[in-house]
Amino acid sequence: MTSPSGKSLKATLARACSIAAVAALALALAGPVRGQADAGITKMLVASYDLLEAGKLAEAQKIYAQILKQDPGNPLALNNLGAIKVKENKLPEALSYLTQALDRAQGYKIQVNRVCDMQGLCLAFRPLEAVYGNRDLAPLVQLNLSLVKAKVAAEKK
Repeated sequence: MTSPSGKSLKATLARACSIAAVAALALALAGPVRGQADAGITKMLVASYDLLEAGKLAEAQKIYAQILKQDPGNPLALNNLGAIKVKENKLPEALSYLTQALDRAQGYKIQVNRVCDMQGLCLAFRPLEAVYGNRDLAPLVQLNLSLVKAKVAAEKK
């Protein structure tokens, strides 16, 4: 399948993810940060991201579930669960998690330490330890949601 510019959809999505990752890192790493209220949640977010990046998806999912028990609706945990579902090619579940994350991401501040590209469709984010940043998570989740929706639409054609 090709985009209107004639490029393959996969190439277009991969390029969008690459550009978004660089932009997200540049934005997220700039400026001062404020302390996180719950360092335990941040440590769990970091640990679960590291497992996700290492391909230990089931272990990462367990930690994200624990995070959501302690902090229901945590948008970073929901976003990263969506990224895992993309990796597992469970796009309807990914859309569900990303939609929930977007609903809660407005005003959620993050300082991104690393970004993991899942299937060229979805970005998972690793926060800096023990701090929240000064960048809003919502635009990053919106990008993920848009890319996954585009993939689902393309598969229906």
